[in-house]
Amino acid sequence: MKKVCCFGELLLRLPPANGGEWLRHNQLPVFVGGAELNVATALATWQQPVKYCTALPDNIISKDIRDYLEQKQIDTSSVILSGERIGLYYLKEGADMKSHENVFDRKYSSFSTLGTGIVDWDQLLNDVDWFHFSAIAPAVSASAAELCKEALEAAQKKGIRISIDLNYRSLLWKYGKEPIDVIPGLVQYCDLVMGNIWAANSLLGIPLDEQLIRDKAYTSHATYTAQEIFSRYPACQWMANTFRFDGNSEEIRYFATLNTHKSQFVSPVFQTQSVVDKVGSGDCFMAGLIYGVRNENNPEAIISFAAAAAFAKLQEKGDATRNSVQQINNYLQNPVFN
Repeated sequence: MKKVCCFGELLLRLPPANGGEWLRHNQLPVFVGGAELNVATALATWQQPVKYCTALPDNIISKDIRDYLEQKQIDTSSVILSGERIGLYYLKEGADMKSHENVFDRKYSSFSTLGTGIVDWDQLLNDVDWFHFSAIAPAVSASAAELCKEALEAAQKKGIRISIDLNYRSLLWKYGKEPIDVIPGLVQYCDLVMGNIWAANSLLGIPLDEQLIRDKAYTSHATYTAQEIFSRYPACQWMANTFRFDGNSEEIRYFATLNTHKSQFVSPVFQTQSVVDKVGSGDCFMAGLIYGVRNENNPEAIISFAAAAAFAKLQEKGDATRNSVQQINNYLQNPVFN
């Protein structure tokens, strides 16, 4: 069985405890992550063959990381050893990735300085039938954006399915280009696009229908967004949208939609009063989509499993899921978690 190749920047997440406790106790945990690596980890957990492509400096820390990933059954043979540093970011415990309290320290990382003409894509993609990346990868630098396009062109020539997560990080995009200048040129290669109606607006210029939003007609808006994407990007066959609503209390409501050219499929609505960690939930959803499509599950099963996987991740500490397929399916039997 061929592999899924997940391509993007590996990051180390350092979550300082609120109130400066991490300073008083000299404790600062480290989580290995990055959007595409979180997807790879989930797929490996679900017994899917997966390889991870990134750039890391040639040092002992990188070796420890690669050994750690190999123990998780992630093929690291395509990791490129170049550059001088691994990207970091600091996110306070319990905060959302989109929070303005998120502090990135990834400038001049190995991945952001990797250029075109270095990777032998023909060889790297030989054992691959799915290529995944996110909108974060081209956001870190101009050279990373060019590298993404080089990879997508190579994957398309080989007939490899391609997916993108429309992750929008306003704290990135610091090299003189706006997302709308870059992302549409990459989405044109993609078979599966995942995001939400607001990200599609920010990254692709898909208009928001304010009346549908006021009416809370989110599934209708998801269809509208999907149809716009299908019209603009003929290669796209699936469009998935997530909807997570954090109320004034601790309650969170979560559901998702999957559109094909002919139909829309909607997941159950999941609810919880407590969240352990919000990081990586969207990545887990993306992994669930890839898992379902690659295993030729029916669309209703695909979107329900992906949404359950994302919801279950909210109850796990760390960047990537450790839940098995069976544990995720259990959430489908009980979509309310207290």
